[in-house]
Amino acid sequence: MFFIFFDFSRKADYKIEVLSGLTVAMAMIPEAVAFALIAGLSPLTGLYAAFVMGFITSVFGGRPGMISGATGAVAVVIVSLAKTHGVEYIFAAIVLAGIIQVLAGVFKLGKFIRLVPHPVMFGFVNGLAIIIFMSQLVQFKTADASGVLHWMTGSALYLMLGLVALTILIIWLLPKVTKAVPASLAAILVVSGIVIGFGIDTRTVGDIASIQGGFPPFHIPIVPFNVETLSIIFPYAALVAAVGLIESLLTLNLIDEITETRGNSNRESIAQGSANILSGLFSGMGGCAMIGQSLINVSSGARVRLSGIIASVMLLVFIMFGSSLIEKVPMAALTGVMIMVAIGTFEWASFKMIGKMPRHDVFVGILVAAITVLLHNLALAVLIGVIISALVFAWESGKRIRARKYVDEAGIKHYEIYGPLFFGSITAFNEKFDVPNDPKEVIIDFKESRLADMSAIEAVNRLTDRYKKAGKKLHLRHLSEDCRKLLKNAEDVIEINILEDPHYKIPTDKVSMI
Repeated sequence: MFFIFFDFSRKADYKIEVLSGLTVAMAMIPEAVAFALIAGLSPLTGLYAAFVMGFITSVFGGRPGMISGATGAVAVVIVSLAKTHGVEYIFAAIVLAGIIQVLAGVFKLGKFIRLVPHPVMFGFVNGLAIIIFMSQLVQFKTADASGVLHWMTGSALYLMLGLVALTILIIWLLPKVTKAVPASLAAILVVSGIVIGFGIDTRTVGDIASIQGGFPPFHIPIVPFNVETLSIIFPYAALVAAVGLIESLLTLNLIDEITETRGNSNRESIAQGSANILSGLFSGMGGCAMIGQSLINVSSGARVRLSGIIASVMLLVFIMFGSSLIEKVPMAALTGVMIMVAIGTFEWASFKMIGKMPRHDVFVGILVAAITVLLHNLALAVLIGVIISALVFAWESGKRIRARKYVDEAGIKHYEIYGPLFFGSITAFNEKFDVPNDPKEVIIDFKESRLADMSAIEAVNRLTDRYKKAGKKLHLRHLSEDCRKLLKNAEDVIEINILEDPHYKIPTDKVSMI
């Protein structure tokens, strides 16, 4: 039920939940700011979205432990709208995207995420891991007087590498000693203490942008409420809704596998939509699930909703009261944390499966990862992966149709069909029959086959017509009720010739489709 917010029967380590939430809050700040700047918006627009998205989805979402906020996927979609029409249209588009997502959850469309094949999941996860890693490389660059980025050199580079390496070392070693404190939080605190204590000159959160602000202001988008506005924002809203749901539900599936629990995709869709509606009304840029922060949260040991609530609330506290302190956190520490997230996200086991998995599955996984990395378009990558997987499945299934042939003592030739008859198997099906050389009476037995679509109906129709023109009698046998219903529904479209042999009884019991 959607109104059961907390499951108190689930065991939770509240200290870990609080500390993990604090870690996630600090890790969200630079990404929320960066994504807002990518979209051409103010840093606070990204931070407000991170708070609203994180809080609403943590309380109402279908996946405890998953973190949502402002994301790069949404930023890439809305950047052109921000340039052409301004921030007010962004807020309106985010509200509309939220409405679309809520409707997707209400109509239970979230279950269709189960249609995503495992190779596509591998490609999605590996592509995101590469993106997370590559996005950290910008921290090793510095801008010159004209604003052009160049790779660091000399002591600045060595200092950055040393601090990042120290962060990674702490995250790797600390769990071997104790798990009382999340390793990511400990690494951030230790490296920050060293930088602040010794007065080391290195880039900090404050060097990116100020995060100081107040409570997110309620703000109805100032746009004309007419058809023209709808025509402008709808394409962007639809893309935001699609990208957001795909990334959120795939992240949900990933967290399900890690925690060995089951989330509710439809509930998550409604929560994501509600969060985007409120984000647009409270001056936020919108967003979706964040795979990096979600993995930080889960790998720290968080398993219930409390960590996500703490993360979003602490983020708001930082914005309103602790900005001066958080702005001193070195970017090297957060970069090290995100590099470890990228390493942990990547499915290294996929390399071992290259020689064991079918070649088309390997191809799909690599293609999805490549599209994700090159185009940063998760929705397109997943869609292409699903389409290719479906076409390969249809091709392989089409080759599985078989026909057992024999002539009985009465001189009647029998064709016993095995395998589904659909658009992909029509050619192989037609090749089974020898109309010119067959006897005067032929029986086609569909006991082990199914007519799956219009192409199958047309194939049967053409076959009966071929036998009719040859002056031969054709019987169709053991058509299940669902197959005969398909044939009957097609009577107004094409001519179907079903000849019944009185010596056989056509079963009328419903045949289950598996």
